[in-house]
Amino acid sequence: MFLTRWVLRLIAANVIVFLLQQARPVITEAFALVPLDVVNRPWTLLTYMFLHANTSHILFNMLGLFFFGPRLELELGGRNFLALYFVSGLIAALVSFLTPETMIIGASGAIYGVFMGFAYYWPRENVYIWGILPVQARIMVVIMTALSLYGGLGFGMDNIAHFAHLGGFLGGYLFLKFLDRKEKVVEQIVSILPPVDPQKWKSIDRNKLHEVNRAEYDRILEKINTAGVGSLTAGEREFLERFSST
Repeated sequence: MFLTRWVLRLIAANVIVFLLQQARPVITEAFALVPLDVVNRPWTLLTYMFLHANTSHILFNMLGLFFFGPRLELELGGRNFLALYFVSGLIAALVSFLTPETMIIGASGAIYGVFMGFAYYWPRENVYIWGILPVQARIMVVIMTALSLYGGLGFGMDNIAHFAHLGGFLGGYLFLKFLDRKEKVVEQIVSILPPVDPQKWKSIDRNKLHEVNRAEYDRILEKINTAGVGSLTAGEREFLERFSST
């Protein structure tokens, strides 16, 4: 399993902060999110995402980022992936105002947004619970949502930010819908522009691409050959431009 640039950096940042927490416990109190006190400590809307309660807490979150993050980052590009991560974490923080006096820490909200992104683009992809039981990603989102609602209403385990999890799903979904709408606007603009010479794109050295990007590159070139440049979506054009300029 390879790690993309931002997934690797996010994992490293979370691990470094966790080690600092162990050395200086006061860090947790200074940077944790308490919704009721956010007016006095607004930075905690961001910093709480990098704090974790214990080893199992950070391990679970980083494994989720490790398994679902790289493929999503390749799909969205680094900038959009990072935006999805932080928007999900921010919405998770805002939804946590439903429990205003509870201290919230952990990357779970942001990670739930990443998993929403994975299920959004690959809904029928199997996710293996405990490495054994296959469940489609879209079904897993439904199950996780139900469990978070159950816990948030007071029937589940204590010391888990159930509403933050729901906020992460919501934030991820809203951001992905925003990207879809943005792409449609770009497509409308592109449709009235003069056609682009595809030779620039065909000259991309596919051997220098990662195997996942190489497969996507081959698919888009085949689409150009069969349906023409005009059939490309804004996202596909952006993909080709990204690598033709490097």
